[in-house]
Amino acid sequence: MSIPIVILFPILLILTVSEKLYPLFFWIARNIWANFVLYGMFLFPSIKRHQEIKKGESYMLIGNHTSMLDILMMLKVSKNPFVFVGKKELAKIPIFGFFYKRVCILVDRSSAKSRTAVYKSAQRRLTQGLSICIFPEGGVPDDLNIVLDEFKEGAFRLAIEHQIPIVPVVFLDNKKRFSYEFFSGSPGRTRAIVMKFLNTHGLKSSDATQIKLHARQAIYDHLS
Repeated sequence: MSIPIVILFPILLILTVSEKLYPLFFWIARNIWANFVLYGMFLFPSIKRHQEIKKGESYMLIGNHTSMLDILMMLKVSKNPFVFVGKKELAKIPIFGFFYKRVCILVDRSSAKSRTAVYKSAQRRLTQGLSICIFPEGGVPDDLNIVLDEFKEGAFRLAIEHQIPIVPVVFLDNKKRFSYEFFSGSPGRTRAIVMKFLNTHGLKSSDATQIKLHARQAIYDHLS
């Protein structure tokens, strides 16, 4: 993960100076960093799409969260630049964390103030024409036997407020290929399914719970 970041450090540093340069940073992350790490680990992405993401449009990308590979695979899912909303703890990872905290929206899930700030930051990036990616489980469950944890509503409320489609993504192999357990994992195919988008047009904030449950059930059905 660190090798391409070290090699490209001067370029990446320049591209994180201004939010206007983020699309270029995203291109490098998607086409160089993600490919280097995935193929370097002998992991081969396979993405099945039930609906195409259109260039220049904003979306709310969501997915099940079981592995660090989820970040890499989500980059492969969308050519449209998007910003991750992720837990602040990842900023502590050497080298990776330096850029993670500069380009992602960090959240301290124990702080209501932090969650409010995240919401405002996500709103700003959406108005810039970007998309947002949130793993609505709020992190990887401590109990690794849990197939899919309960979803939080933040992603769905934000999508409804901006009337943007929700893109549910299912990662079928990431946990098996590279889990958070030591001495586990294997090379091979890493499959992702981009499901049909959930339309938020005309929905109100009071509909967030219903669409959240629908999205979770749709993802769960592919995992069980």
